[in-house]
Amino acid sequence: MLPDEELLERRQRVLGRNAPLFYERPVHLVKGKGVWVTDADGRDYLDVYNNVPCVGHCHPHVVEAIAAQAGILNIHTRYLHETVVRYAERLTATFDASLNSAVFTCSGTESNELALRMARFRTGGEGVIVSDFCYHGNSKMVAELTTCFPVPEPFPAYARKVPVPDPYRDRQGMSDEQLADHFAAKVAEAVGSLQAAGIKVAALLIDTLFANEGLPELVPGYAAKAVEIVRKAGGLFICDEVQAGFGRTGDAMWGHQLNGVVPDIVTLGKPMGNGHPLAGVITSSDLVDEFGKVANYFNTFGGNPVSAAAGMAVLDVLEGEKLLENARTTGAYVRAGLERLKDKHAIVGNVRGSGLFFGLDLVHDDADRSPATAECKRLINLMRDRGVLISRIGRYDNILKMRPPMVFAKEHADILLSTLDDALQAL
Repeated sequence: MLPDEELLERRQRVLGRNAPLFYERPVHLVKGKGVWVTDADGRDYLDVYNNVPCVGHCHPHVVEAIAAQAGILNIHTRYLHETVVRYAERLTATFDASLNSAVFTCSGTESNELALRMARFRTGGEGVIVSDFCYHGNSKMVAELTTCFPVPEPFPAYARKVPVPDPYRDRQGMSDEQLADHFAAKVAEAVGSLQAAGIKVAALLIDTLFANEGLPELVPGYAAKAVEIVRKAGGLFICDEVQAGFGRTGDAMWGHQLNGVVPDIVTLGKPMGNGHPLAGVITSSDLVDEFGKVANYFNTFGGNPVSAAAGMAVLDVLEGEKLLENARTTGAYVRAGLERLKDKHAIVGNVRGSGLFFGLDLVHDDADRSPATAECKRLINLMRDRGVLISRIGRYDNILKMRPPMVFAKEHADILLSTLDDALQAL
């Protein structure tokens, strides 16, 4: 096994010196199982970050399904294959009846770009509204819509960015309804700005859990009001479910179901194949059929039989191991533990999240809620040194991001909470 320093040097030569790595001392991982990953020295780490292996690292049922199908046939979707069809039927059955058709891709980036193409085709518009701290992928079209970190592509003239409500910072005496109205008005302003520039609205593209934005407490009615404004202007609602989907919240299979609004298009990615490159777009059959007539969309690897087998196996595990229920019960257990840490450590200003997706807003002073950005960065490295992997998100990079595989149980939660308590004390 190569020493980490030598491997890092070789990596930088062939992958570039700016290819991102987690942690000040990168973790050299060699295997994983369930919620655990193991480094080159044989040390185990509790993975409280990765939603890609959503049913656990190297889940045997998923591994077996991939291997079995790979040993029989792997081909693209221009041929008939029963597994591909059965998977599409089973997946779309988890959505509202209007979302009854699937187009498979290989990544969330591809899904979001395809969704934008479909929205523009259906509406005849070009205008796109996103949040002012978002990320939806790496292709040119979606990269230029990125607002949560710098990109070389300029933010386009056809797009507008809007703030989303974070009650912890934005409440200022407002009720939920007033907060929803206040921020929905920002969407109306964006629509008006596009129209004033002669740009017809095509889509509102958001993640209704607002994960990159910092996982704020959801404001009842906000998403529905925002979507209504966009639809009245002739646009569609594209919901990015890459992070929120597949039961992570515990209370619903999909994040948008917590907001009481049905999207026109849903985009899927990371956790769909438990690490196998599988993603997709879910929308109405009439839109898929109409778009297909003129676009002849085809993805060589999207939805191949091996990918479909992986996706089917993920659904098997979600159902068979009752992982939505686990997300709900274990998530509530973690949330209660995080609230206790908030009471104990002054730096914790706010606990946020739903199910197995939770965070801590770190602040210098709860009165002015000034973000503790440097401390947050230090804390994730203290946690790494103590054998627990987490990350950070939010406008000020001061919110601990915890999003473990969905087989995360109370015994793992106890390790997380005790380690986090120790690390917070060390700050």
